[in-house]
Amino acid sequence: MSRTINMLSSAHKVKGQGVLSAYEEQVSLVQNNLNDQYSVTINKLKYADIMHYHTINLEYFLTLPFTSIKSSHVGYVHFLPETLETSIKLPKIFKKIFYKYVIEFYKSMDYLITVNPYFIDKLVEYGIAREKITYIPNYVSSQRFFKIERSERHKIRKQYDIDQDKFLVICVGQLQLRKGFFDFIEVAKSLPDVQFVWAGGFSFKKISDGYEEIKVVVDNPPDNVKFLGIVPREEMNNIYNMSDVMFLASFEELFPMTILESANCRIPILLRDIDLYKGILDGYYVKGTSVQEFKDEILKLRDDEIYYYKASQKAGLCSKFYSEENVTKIWRSYYNKIYKIGKRKGIKANENKNK
Repeated sequence: MSRTINMLSSAHKVKGQGVLSAYEEQVSLVQNNLNDQYSVTINKLKYADIMHYHTINLEYFLTLPFTSIKSSHVGYVHFLPETLETSIKLPKIFKKIFYKYVIEFYKSMDYLITVNPYFIDKLVEYGIAREKITYIPNYVSSQRFFKIERSERHKIRKQYDIDQDKFLVICVGQLQLRKGFFDFIEVAKSLPDVQFVWAGGFSFKKISDGYEEIKVVVDNPPDNVKFLGIVPREEMNNIYNMSDVMFLASFEELFPMTILESANCRIPILLRDIDLYKGILDGYYVKGTSVQEFKDEILKLRDDEIYYYKASQKAGLCSKFYSEENVTKIWRSYYNKIYKIGKRKGIKANENKNK
């Protein structure tokens, strides 16, 4: 086997973030499903036919002139300056330098992958050629996330000290303002008979946007709200399965892995109605735009069995559409295309060298 992919990422250094989950799933997909064509190395600063960058480390950037001789560079777009603006707080001078670096890193890639087509136009506005940008969705393995038996759900609730009879609404994500944290809390306060759980923490510690004001609530939560902190991903299937609804009130996202994870578990998904979801998730979730609408949807899901069943079916359709099988086909075609382009580029370079 002569075709090689080098996966490069430092996402493991920050626990409880979607970039890490996406990276783990991507590596697993290639190793398990494309191993008939590609061999994979992980975090090796060595030549490969395809260098796939999942994070924008400076050491990666500095090696690009050397690896470009024999390799094609593929970069994952997990964020833009405007999404970082609502995720972390940085000093003004450092922020300006860092945001410029982010775009320079993307521009230095031969190809870019975005998990949401909404961001293609955004990247073009930064001066990146449209033809080098491709949309490929995230996916979640059904081996990691799946629906479990009702009896197991009771055991999990007992483990986390959750009332067996309570309707349970969960949010999974970092503790940040952009995640709609305070709307989540206001909805919880308006529904004292419903249990609310947040799985996730301050992945970026004190530079997380809204750290001080969010921590006040986390340290003194409403009676019906429980904060689990950062939960290891291998335990998250249980967390979803003990829940009745996945509720994400985010104002801004790319393509949350948490939505796909909960969809695999067939629990209804309640999201804020934002443009970012329309091209990738429309028809797979129930939606709201305000605390009152979120409250109304949760009550309807709790009290109307038919409505709940239909919402669960929507989640199931999402899981099927973004299945491992479908996404594998996309990646196989994509890698094959850039591998062939890279080989042609290498042949031409050798011909020019020998002239």
